[in-house]
Parts: sequence; structure tokens; C-alpha cells
Amino acid sequence: MDSVLLHGEAEGYVKNLEKMPLKDVGSPRWFRQHEYIEKLNMQAILNASATQEEFVQELFVSSGKIPTLVYEMILIEVWKQKIFPILCQLQDFSPKSTFPLYMVIHHEATVINLLETIMFHQDSCESAEEAVLDLVDYCHRKLTLLAGKCARGDAPTADRITHAPDVDQSSVQELQNQSARLEFDIALKAMSVLRYITGHIESLGVSVLSRLLRTHNMPCVLVQLVEHCPWSRYTEGKVEKYVEGRWQAVAPRDHLKMTQQDGQLWIALLNLLLKPECQGKYDYNNFNKSQVLKLRGFLTEVLIDQLPVLGELQRFLSQLALTDPAPPKKDLILEQIPEMWSGIMDANAGKWKAIAKHQIKTAFNPSDSDLREQAQRLSQTYNLDVLESLIPEKPKCGLCGAEAAKRCSRCQGEWYCNRECQVKHWAKHKPACQLMAEATEKLQKDLSIRA
Repeated sequence: MDSVLLHGEAEGYVKNLEKMPLKDVGSPRWFRQHEYIEKLNMQAILNASATQEEFVQELFVSSGKIPTLVYEMILIEVWKQKIFPILCQLQDFSPKSTFPLYMVIHHEATVINLLETIMFHQDSCESAEEAVLDLVDYCHRKLTLLAGKCARGDAPTADRITHAPDVDQSSVQELQNQSARLEFDIALKAMSVLRYITGHIESLGVSVLSRLLRTHNMPCVLVQLVEHCPWSRYTEGKVEKYVEGRWQAVAPRDHLKMTQQDGQLWIALLNLLLKPECQGKYDYNNFNKSQVLKLRGFLTEVLIDQLPVLGELQRFLSQLALTDPAPPKKDLILEQIPEMWSGIMDANAGKWKAIAKHQIKTAFNPSDSDLREQAQRLSQTYNLDVLESLIPEKPKCGLCGAEAAKRCSRCQGEWYCNRECQVKHWAKHKPACQLMAEATEKLQKDLSIRA
């Protein structure tokens, strides 16, 4: 299998990661760090998927850099909430290319993806130290927002990977739409990270436990996600599930098959409700009890057959329905509080518009030569052979769904098992193919790149 980084290169990248001020987002120094994290993320996934030595994870633990990753992710979260909307509203902002902006927007997804890979391990959670509290708060924000959107019927409808841009929208408007679609994937990654944190709760201290059960009432948030199941939908007479960035039709025999998101959600609930460290700490008042008992309606035999440990949760809920647990003891606790979000907000309060204007001048209005240099650096970062090795399964034919070995030579975005399927699918694929090909040609022309 191809490798992105050697151990020595990865060690240098990890050691050079640093916390940057908000105004430096998009700067050359920031983009260099972005490249480091992209490569570290790809290498971490390669190691984990091939069950090789996970040296990237070990380097983050030994160098104590996991808090830096968490800070970087929260920094971009703040940027997207405070700076990006201002950039989009400024009338005099019409960049030649929105590519640098997109890389900043995508950076948050890259960091949470890397954290999902490395936080699987207990020593990673322990190495994060106080940053685990900031990570818990981050996951709570993402999952609460997702649950709220689902409750309002505002679930995502478009694929992140295959969605074609709207030709009637400006490039900045399309960028806003891409950012919104990316939020769904980020929330799913946040759920996985939360599940790993709950799995190692016994070694993370009482402050983390209190934050999960008392401050944020995470069991009730997760119950909302079980109810609405945002990664599954019924459309045009078919059941579809969101897998690897796209909505995929599910065969009738697989309608009740548990997805990875289902498994992560149920295991997180199981940890929060049944782990010895959690029992006796959660307040089963009338509201919380009624919410948790809703889970009984979803614990079917088919579900328990796929994840037998849920039988313990079923028995616990049956007992809970017949009893009123005593409220948890109100012990005197010196509780730690997360500082990253509030620190970034306080340091930049009242400066949002000034930072946006500064970044327009210094980062998001690059010259042709700047764009060419960025394109060349990114072409070295994203090796196509390595990226394809990160795909968890073989590509599927765009028409029949069989395993595919050939792809559209024009857009490189759709796969087919044979020429016949490609011809039959052309009428449907043609609009997206033309858009993708034209966008690529325009980018190459803008950057003066010749194939």
C-alpha cells in the first residue's frame, strides 16, 4: 500500500503544529499547517485501515499535540460562524477563485476526521488532558444542531460528494451551500469521537463525566438522534442511507441492517447509561426518565441480534420503567471548564469585521502566481493513488451498482463496470459531467496549468 509520510516526516509535522490566532487563518503559514494536517490525516487512516503500526497516533500522544488539534478545529468553527458570513456579505468581495476559502471551510472536517482516527485509543483520550472538555463541548454543539435540524424537518437532502453546483448561484453562494452540506458529515464524525470518549470515561476524570451527564444531558441529545435517525430517509418509495458522503439506496433485505452511525450512537448511549462510572450520576427526573424510556420502542429483536450487548440496555430500561432511581448526590466538586471556545471569542470580540477585511487583503484574494503555487503544493499533497486506497470499498457502477473498474474519462467522477452501462447512464450523467469538466477546465485555465 502507498504511504503518504515516513515516520521521520510525520514526527516533524506533528512537532511543528502550533496554535495560531484567528486573524492568521488563510495565511501562508496557516496553509502550510493545513498541508501538514492533511497528510497526517491520510497517513493515520492508511495505518488504521491496514492494521499497521499507528505511528501518527503515537506521535500525537508522545508530543502532547492533541490539544493543538482540538484548538485548530474550534478555531475554524469560530471562523465559520463569525468571519465567513461577513466575507459573504461584503459587496466588494469578488475573488478570482474561492478555492482558498473552500480549503479553510474543509479544514474543520479534516481535523475531526483525524481526531476520529486517533481518539479510538485510550491513551489519546488521556493525552488530550483538559482539551477533552473542549472536545465534549464541540461534539455537543454539533449533535444538538443536527438533532434540532432533524426535529424541524431540515435534514440534508444532497450528497456532499456527488452534488453538482447550481449554475444560477454565485461562487460565494455555492461555497455557503458546500459549507452547510459539510456540517452534516462533521456532525457524524463528532458522534464517533463522542462514542470513543464515553468508552474511556473511566480514565478521564469527574469533570468530563459531569459535563456529559449534567451540563449537556447528552443521553437526551442522543435519544433525539435515535428518534430522527438523520442518516436514513424514505424518498420516492425507496429507503436510502447516508454512507461515505452520499445517499445510497438500500435493498429491501437490508432495511433493518445497522449502519456504522447506528452502532456508534447505541454504544455511546450504552456507555453513558450503564458504565459503572455513570450509574448513580445521572438524574432520572421525570423528563429525563421519559426521554430515555423512548429507547424501548427501538430495541427490537433484529437490532439486538446485530449488537447483542444492547440486551443489557433493554433489561435496564425494563427495570427503570418500574422504579424511580434516587437523584444523584450533590457532592462538592471542583469542576474544570473548557476554555478554548470562550478564549477565542473573548480575544476577538468586536474585531470580526476588521479580521474579515484583513483576510480579504492578505489571504482570500490571491494573485495568479499565488494560485499556481497553491495548486502545485496541493497536487503534491493529494496523490490520487493514495486517495483511492483510502476508499473503504471498491467503487460501484453508476448504473447497476456492480463493482466497477473504469471511470468517466472526462470528469473522472463516475465509475462503470463496462461500456454498455456507461452508454445507458450517459443521459443522466451528462449534466453533472459537463459541469465538473467545465469547472476543471476553468480552474486549469485560471491557474495556467496545462494537462
